[in-house]
Amino acid sequence: MRKVAIVGAGQSRYGEFPDKSIKELFLEAYQDMAKSVDRGYDPKRVGAAYIGNLGCGGFQLGNMSALVSEYVGLPYVHAMRIENACASGGYALVTAAMDVMAGVHDVVLAGGVEKMTDVSGLKTKYWLGVSGDTEYERLAGTTFSGLYALIAQRHMHEFGTTREHLSMVAVKNHKNGAQNPKAQFQRETTLEKAMKAPMVAAPLNLFDCCSTTDGASAVLVTSAEKAKEFTDTPIYIEGFGTASDYLAIHDRVATTTLEGTRRAADQAYKMAGVGPKDIQIAEVHDCFTIAELLAYEDLGFCEKGQAGPYLMEGHTQITGDRPVNASGGLKAKGHPIGSTGTGQAYEMFHQLRGDVQKPTRQVKGVERGLLHNVGGSGGTVVVTVLAR
Repeated sequence: MRKVAIVGAGQSRYGEFPDKSIKELFLEAYQDMAKSVDRGYDPKRVGAAYIGNLGCGGFQLGNMSALVSEYVGLPYVHAMRIENACASGGYALVTAAMDVMAGVHDVVLAGGVEKMTDVSGLKTKYWLGVSGDTEYERLAGTTFSGLYALIAQRHMHEFGTTREHLSMVAVKNHKNGAQNPKAQFQRETTLEKAMKAPMVAAPLNLFDCCSTTDGASAVLVTSAEKAKEFTDTPIYIEGFGTASDYLAIHDRVATTTLEGTRRAADQAYKMAGVGPKDIQIAEVHDCFTIAELLAYEDLGFCEKGQAGPYLMEGHTQITGDRPVNASGGLKAKGHPIGSTGTGQAYEMFHQLRGDVQKPTRQVKGVERGLLHNVGGSGGTVVVTVLAR
């Protein structure tokens, strides 16, 4: 199989945009991607487009990928919508990589788009809730914040994780997001404020939960041999892994481990020929602060149960030895469902090339990074290893 590289990446501003359609949001990301291609971008070379999308609140379920592809000037490509809940964008990237690896197309677009803020709060809960086990979870009254709250309670019980540990994740990611001009929330918060925020689902409060967001992202994937036709500094997809798990958390062997993350990471490390110690920077799926702590453990960055101390020691700060969510993560950058995975790739593309928009957020000297994108409460997971 052929080796694969990313040669361009773009993202819209994440936030709430009542005056923009999904087509306009995706066009913003697409044009940003085109500008990032060093030797000039030719849309005629694109053979396929894989677009991550949960459903945009239900108002554009059919032919969504064809709709946004033709709007940006790609009317006749092989267009496919990829839906795997919150991991849709990450799976779109992996699907594009597999297409190029197999030799079907030389140049492929991977992207994602979501527009959730135009939808009523009740409908938003419905569209997020159907990513779990609707018969046994949503119809029983659970929400995603409730499910992750149960996970957090168990992690606290088993390993001594504290309320402060959870809030420290939020403080770190808001600090990073404040330096990201494309983040939804560009302001810092204090530990005191984060810990005293209104309760959502105990022990998770408002600052432990990511927001619903409008946004889009786009990534250009090529074969490694074609990459130098686009840029002198391609970012290579060294390895990836995907895995599913029991959708309902009550069916799982353990509540405090996302088995899908562990298995997907093992696959990605094996394909890349690396281990956790080789990862210098990561973008992980912090839909809730407990989710980031789980990621530290399940990706092998620290021992099981040691995520809290690992965080407190400063390892994941932007100045630490393995910065996590330099973009601000889902917590501050925003979580436009279908766009999140390719949005993570946009961040890592620029981090590894050393050309992040604000130098204060640039992690210096990194050559290998990891992307971690989770669907629902862990029902689907994709992990990708990228290298300069």
